[in-house]
Amino acid sequence: MDHLASLRLFVRVVERGSFTRAAADRGIPRSTATEAIRQLEQRLRARLLDRTTRHVAPTPDGVQYYQRCLMILADLDDAESVLRDSEPHGPLRIDAPGLLTRTFILPALPGFLDRYPRIDVQFGQSDRLVDLVREGVDCAIRAGTPADSDLIQRRLGTIGEVTVASPAYLERRGMPASLDDLGGHDMVGFLSSRNGEVMPLEFSVDGGLREIRLPMRVSANHSDTTADLARRGFGLIQAPRYRFKAELDAGTLVEVLPDNPPSPTMLSALFPQSRQSAPRLRVFLDLVTTVFQQTTLLK
Repeated sequence: MDHLASLRLFVRVVERGSFTRAAADRGIPRSTATEAIRQLEQRLRARLLDRTTRHVAPTPDGVQYYQRCLMILADLDDAESVLRDSEPHGPLRIDAPGLLTRTFILPALPGFLDRYPRIDVQFGQSDRLVDLVREGVDCAIRAGTPADSDLIQRRLGTIGEVTVASPAYLERRGMPASLDDLGGHDMVGFLSSRNGEVMPLEFSVDGGLREIRLPMRVSANHSDTTADLARRGFGLIQAPRYRFKAELDAGTLVEVLPDNPPSPTMLSALFPQSRQSAPRLRVFLDLVTTVFQQTTLLK
């Protein structure tokens, strides 16, 4: 196996956490994959992978080598695409919240894949912060103001936010007419993935913002769980309006304090500098930019 093929195999082993699965992806016997990585480690005089009977994981040296391999292979793919043809191609790994992906991106995906038949898309879905370089992710779509980093940011739009509660909860606690009426109310706590702290509720007041922390009986670090807790009557919650649009229209959830909405949240695409020249990422960014600028569900 030549050196370039060994690099691609090594990347696949790290991503799949398995020699067997990586070998199947590359269409080679497992024994061939094992021997190729052994020779690669021998050439580098470094142990790249920790092996157990159930899992394979990169060593600290392996993590660094994996990151460099990703950049090298991305640059090579880009160079070949320029010289060979202009059609974007290759795997594209996107990390985005699940509901946002299903609501906005998936409806546009068939047309995108028809137009670019040589691009393969893999979605990872989470609310947590993702190390794009270490985990080999091409692009993450995130709501909120990104922390300072070496990632490149493309702003996609803003998301309208809303405060809601279940009818059963409001029947027990009453509908607040103003912020002063929030005494005696509970909120569903959402734990920030950045610092692990519960995020306060936020309300627009006289051109400014006011943060309020209410008592809480339950909290969670995933938006799907906190939304379900609100549906079950555990307290007030703030979330993107599109998440609850159908339930607000049906009356199974009720908007609270509509004259004091939370501030809109920025939506951004984040990607490593090493990926910015990749044609497959550029066309995907064009797609999501158009999708989020044209939709009215984010208002």
